[in-house]
Amino acid sequence: MTTPQEHPALSADEKQRYARHLILPEVGRTGQERLKGASVLCVGSGGLGSPLLLYLAAAGIGTIGIVDGDVVEVSNLQRQVIHGSAWVGRSKARSAAHRIADLNPHCRVEVHDVMLTIDNALELIRPYDVVCDGTDNFPSRYLINDACVLLGKPLVYGSVQRFDGQVSVFNRGPGRPDYRDLLPEPPPAGEVPSCAEAGVMGVLPGLVGLIQATETIKLITGIGDPLDGRLLVVDGLSMRFRELRLERDPDRPAVQGLIDYSQFCRGEVAPMDSISVTALKELLDSGAEDVVLIDVRNQSEADVAVIAGSHLIPLATIRSGEAMEQVRSLAAGCRVFVHCKLGGRSAQAVEVLSQQGIPASNVEGGIDAWAQQVDPTMARY
Repeated sequence: MTTPQEHPALSADEKQRYARHLILPEVGRTGQERLKGASVLCVGSGGLGSPLLLYLAAAGIGTIGIVDGDVVEVSNLQRQVIHGSAWVGRSKARSAAHRIADLNPHCRVEVHDVMLTIDNALELIRPYDVVCDGTDNFPSRYLINDACVLLGKPLVYGSVQRFDGQVSVFNRGPGRPDYRDLLPEPPPAGEVPSCAEAGVMGVLPGLVGLIQATETIKLITGIGDPLDGRLLVVDGLSMRFRELRLERDPDRPAVQGLIDYSQFCRGEVAPMDSISVTALKELLDSGAEDVVLIDVRNQSEADVAVIAGSHLIPLATIRSGEAMEQVRSLAAGCRVFVHCKLGGRSAQAVEVLSQQGIPASNVEGGIDAWAQQVDPTMARY
């Protein structure tokens, strides 16, 4: 962050714009100038990134970087409020930058219209004072954390799923906790569904993202007590907030460099047969009578979209054994193909079926790939 001598002075327009900050003794002119002189990188401009970016811009952060190589989709608009319908199909990062420019022209926005990878993470993160994690998957969270550890950058973490959320501040200094103290090892692949699979109440990312923005402003201005060494857990249904203590594990190996995070989070995965959605389409169109397609999503997902002719058998009923006889009956003398939303749950189902002596193939990319490559008219979620 900038030193006191480097704090840029506020213009007359900025003094008027930030008047409510300036009259707060805890912020005042010095705090507002610190905000103007600071740079923040937000990785992701989706559910968490939307409120983060809006409120950081409104607060007067001088330089805001946005890393996001995705495009705006209709299903994003339920929670990703920085984007509008006119930007569907276009760059999320540029959509967010466009909105920020309208909200606060004093903010300099640096658009990185790419996904964060082990090849670009250090280069992208290095110039910024604070990093905010607005991602929704474990490989990205470990990558962001480790890059921040290596570069000595404080990290404002947030995550949401369904009706729950978490927020913390990591890597605030030597010996302070980081994400690996919260989750030393990733959960088994597919055990924790993504928001795209499990769903999320649209306001929850807004709530969590606002807390992340609050923590970022506190770090930069030096006010208050940051969530360093504390994990704030939000239950949106009961509207209860719990706080858990988080300490650095002195025996945990230090981060030495970046690794293959997809492999790290995937763990040891047994090889299995798979089929692309285009090959599956050809097989179904051929009229083969020995083909069985099993959909292991939940009923609520099937209410959005289905592949014609598939049998809905939720993964939970396969894992519990409840549906095993039904699957055996369908599989008798047939070739079994299993799909879900993205391919993770169906891979688990294929593994369970294999253990029960029922060979099956996983449909790569699931129904989402089907919607993109086979039937563009199908609703995506």
